[in-house]
Amino acid sequence: MILKRFYDEQLAQASYLIGCAATGEALVIDPNRDIEQYLEMANAERLRITHVSETHIHADFVSGARELAARTGARLYLSGEGGRDWQYAFRNEPNVQVVHDGDGFRMGNVVVEIMHTPGHTPEHIIFFITDGAAADQPIGVVTGDFVFVGDVGRPDLLEKAAHVAGTMEGSARDLFRSLQRFKTQPDYLQIWPGHGAGSACGKGLSSIPQSTVGYERRFNWAFAIEEEAGFVDLVLTGQPEPPRYFGEMKRINRDGPRVLNANAKPAALGLAELDKLLEQQAVIVDTRRAGEFAAQHIPGTINIPLDRSFTTWAGWLLPYDADFYLLIEAGQPHAIADAVKALARIGLDRVGGYVTDAVLSAWTESGRELQSVPQMHAAELAAQLARGRVAVVDVRGRTEWEAGHLPGVLNIPLGYLVDHIGELAQDRPLVLLCQAGGRSAIAASLLQARGMSRVVNLVGGFAEWQRTGHEIEQTNSALVTV
Repeated sequence: MILKRFYDEQLAQASYLIGCAATGEALVIDPNRDIEQYLEMANAERLRITHVSETHIHADFVSGARELAARTGARLYLSGEGGRDWQYAFRNEPNVQVVHDGDGFRMGNVVVEIMHTPGHTPEHIIFFITDGAAADQPIGVVTGDFVFVGDVGRPDLLEKAAHVAGTMEGSARDLFRSLQRFKTQPDYLQIWPGHGAGSACGKGLSSIPQSTVGYERRFNWAFAIEEEAGFVDLVLTGQPEPPRYFGEMKRINRDGPRVLNANAKPAALGLAELDKLLEQQAVIVDTRRAGEFAAQHIPGTINIPLDRSFTTWAGWLLPYDADFYLLIEAGQPHAIADAVKALARIGLDRVGGYVTDAVLSAWTESGRELQSVPQMHAAELAAQLARGRVAVVDVRGRTEWEAGHLPGVLNIPLGYLVDHIGELAQDRPLVLLCQAGGRSAIAASLLQARGMSRVVNLVGGFAEWQRTGHEIEQTNSALVTV
């Protein structure tokens, strides 16, 4: 048996290729939209992708399962569990086989068995893998968003992201029962999860790529709880805000993602085109590092650095129903391709064009000034707060806020900031802070682009405020309702 793990750092998402060397057949589970990587690996291992599947209707990225199956002629196995509301709209296509709890199939010596594990989503399934050439029992299980290393999949996304009211508690109870069934598996069974640290699909995921049932039974908090009500309370407490785009992903993946033109490249634009776009108030995303943007940038642009968090904040902040544009570093030849590919993975396909940072020089040569984002350190902020000379907004998530924050400071998570722009102080400088300074830098760019010129970023964020010994408080109230 051949096992290959693929990991997208920006999405903190894992997918798997499982093959039989004897027959050359291969299965891909939970592919993302970058299907070339699976085709290249299959070719390198002398395999043919004959089977494609996924654990559930994903909320955090656009699935590549349908496209990969179409490209290879593979059979596409989709969950038929979860009830009428959670059936794939394309389940009747000729190459699709709907599967249920207890179903399975073979690829030469490799045996695949399916278990229905509702909780994270109603239709969720997992895949037990047996290497029939060496054993008659499974070696591992692809658990998707059911069981992670150190955590379990969150059961609140249907309500918080897909807006299916009143489903959180019922989903949490389903998850508890799925765990009770799963935890009877043998200690040696390997767990191959769908996400690692950094994913919003859980609240305490480890960065370790795999585990075993025995290890999780001993050290995963969710396995230790034997009482259903207590489990429900704990699993629903402290979950991070789901990105705004999660609901859009659910719809796209349920109805069927469209086929990409993987080689399409947006048009390169010049200063004249950029001027027109700014006049039209188009969304223009400067993908440079936060420090470079803070030093100088074109007024009206927003900053989402092309780093590990790029897709998360792009999904929160960019439109799905309109074109948007990118500004990239001229010295990074692959930046535009990397950005377009990353955006496509979460369904943001409407990149209307791009400019390079050479346009900054053209901007100043045309007689116009660039903008900057003022920076402030913790000591200065403490002094300014004492004199009442600044207002402060903490753009961290709700759980972070509750754990500790500056006394009396307003909390509006970054993803909801523009919805509350009318509540922000206009009569004095507005200092933005997060944990370390990254999210607040994005927040400052959003507010500047909307005409708020007196915004300041707190260098080092709440971590620096704590490190320098300033006062903090904890609370479970005073939060903005979002």
